[in-house]
Amino acid sequence: MSFRVKPIVQLSFVQCRSFTTSEVRHGKRNFRKFLMPNVRGNFHDRARKDRVIETYGYREPGVERGNSLQMVPEMEPQLVVPDLEGFQLKPYVSYRAAEVCQGEFTARDLFDAQYSEQVAKDFNAGYRDLEHHTRTVSERLSKEEALQRARQTGSDIFQPKWLTKIFQEQ
Repeated sequence: MSFRVKPIVQLSFVQCRSFTTSEVRHGKRNFRKFLMPNVRGNFHDRARKDRVIETYGYREPGVERGNSLQMVPEMEPQLVVPDLEGFQLKPYVSYRAAEVCQGEFTARDLFDAQYSEQVAKDFNAGYRDLEHHTRTVSERLSKEEALQRARQTGSDIFQPKWLTKIFQEQ
């Protein structure tokens, strides 16, 4: 005859996670694992945070005074659309295009941009006295305007040699 032994106590090892807020039991706890709002931290950490109002880069056209917005006409954005009728250049520049590098802008370049043509005309016309030269070459542009005009796209200060030859042939 075979005997079966019946267990008196059945042991079960069910794992369960426990969490305690005191440090007395089992040392330190990693509280980042267990998210319990408004338990840890000081008053300022637990206080409700202000909501960030997203403006996505939009600026109000006025000044906020208290709860009201005072409109300022100078702060209103204006959309400027240029007239591109007859414009020769395309809006896309290929990466294969040659890189244009300009040298340092010197006083000689400024003189060439502003006065060289008039001085050459006066010399060819036979005006050699200083008084006539100062009368004909007038200061029509300021330094800043002349510098800006010389730096503009299409100015002939840094003209390539092949383009100079084409203009000389014409």
